[in-house]
Amino acid sequence: MNRQEQITNWLQAEQGTAPLSLVLAAADASVRQYWRASWSDRSLIVMDFDPASFDAQPFLARQAQLAGAGAAVPALLGQDLSLGLVALEDLGDATLASVLNEENAKAWYLRAIHDLVQLQAHTLDEGLPVFDGAFIQRELDICREWYFGKQFNTELADKELAIWERSCALITLEVLQQPTVFMHRDYHSRNLMVKDDQLRVIDFQDAVKGPIAYDLVSLLRDAYVTWNEAFVLDLVIRYWEMARDAGLPVHEDFSDFYRAFEWAGLQRHIKILGLFARLNYRDGKDRYLADQPRVFEYVRQVCLRYRELTPLGRLLLNLHGTPVETGFSF
Repeated sequence: MNRQEQITNWLQAEQGTAPLSLVLAAADASVRQYWRASWSDRSLIVMDFDPASFDAQPFLARQAQLAGAGAAVPALLGQDLSLGLVALEDLGDATLASVLNEENAKAWYLRAIHDLVQLQAHTLDEGLPVFDGAFIQRELDICREWYFGKQFNTELADKELAIWERSCALITLEVLQQPTVFMHRDYHSRNLMVKDDQLRVIDFQDAVKGPIAYDLVSLLRDAYVTWNEAFVLDLVIRYWEMARDAGLPVHEDFSDFYRAFEWAGLQRHIKILGLFARLNYRDGKDRYLADQPRVFEYVRQVCLRYRELTPLGRLLLNLHGTPVETGFSF
């Protein structure tokens, strides 16, 4: 029996009748794939995974937690973890990324920011994994192993290794100084679905207790879409104002919050450089390489703005064989 037949039989037992069609709807950057099962009057999504490779318990726990807090997440319609199957509400195919344009972007982002503030204000972070120093370093090491090591065939040693280690320590210190909240970890345009003119959140299973600015920078310095700095700055201010009004523990001074936003983004984007390399070289998913230059540019710009990061900026530019531009001071 192939997988499609197995899913059809499971759905027939769960739903009372077999679906009229079962088609592959999507695959993501993990080991999961998604099927759309359709009947004459309804449809649902089946999350399909190998139980030996993916633990669905965090997904189910976060779904229940977020739904209980009033967050707009897909409803759970059935599960059999031994088979590696979870049935979910069908949110359609329209991601925020697919509907954004210059005219509507601000309105959509203000909605996403409002929803993020509500999620952070009403979802407890107790019992979640903690985004601590060891966690941060593990993520940074993905870049060293896969971006430096595999993509550029560069092993850091001596002076370069010392620069990398000092930079990682600086980034970790900055990120750990932030107030913490429930942190989605991938709150961006491909993980926000548009249904009935509302945003719905998906891919929340990796949530942690982490820095308050992280999800905002995931949204506004997105690995898949770029906006100009003035637009981003305006939206960061809007978030900061909404968060203060909601009683969230944002920094009292906006300049301190903006620094936190930039450094959280730096940590995230360094990790993503490594993740995208790993997806290509280990998993054979080369489509993510097209977005690496955008992520690298985010990293480069933050390194330009903070003197203590100029050695890291030079290290990365040297990796690319790029001349050091005016603005770096070594």
